[in-house]
Amino acid sequence: MRQLYVGCYRLRRVAAIAGAICFLAYWHEPTDTQSQARLDRITGRAWIIDGDSLEINGRKIRLWGIDAVELQQTCTVNNRPWACGKIAQKVLRNVIADAPLTCIARDIDRYGRTVAECFLGSGSSINATMVERGWALAYRRYTEQYLPHEDRARMRKLGIWQSSFVAPWEWRKR
Repeated sequence: MRQLYVGCYRLRRVAAIAGAICFLAYWHEPTDTQSQARLDRITGRAWIIDGDSLEINGRKIRLWGIDAVELQQTCTVNNRPWACGKIAQKVLRNVIADAPLTCIARDIDRYGRTVAECFLGSGSSINATMVERGWALAYRRYTEQYLPHEDRARMRKLGIWQSSFVAPWEWRKR
């Protein structure tokens, strides 16, 4: 990108038209992988990694706007630990039930995964479903879209809300 910019600077000095062309090329060329992710659609059958990650056609996808308990994370009910992270993975597998998905990419995370909202053929968002069933939290850092789903799950004590747990973003810090 730097070479394009330097070359355009030199051309701008030569002719106004060349400068205009370079300006358009500079501003319309994707500057990073995040801009390449915009409006990208990924479709196919998913392999489930954990409660908020999957893979379609070799492409790793992190579900946008939600954060599920980590695969190795445990929650506590009546002072007894239970494998809530593994159950979250199973719930996502059951929600999808081998149906083809359509995922709309929104970003690329620091690990190179596509961050997307994914939908079943019926049009229902699996991101919203995971939060509504209590197996993922609304990831407020990125959006408030799933807060009503989280509120309903908390009030009904669904999924991890039936136990005590550490928010996944806090658990990862440990």
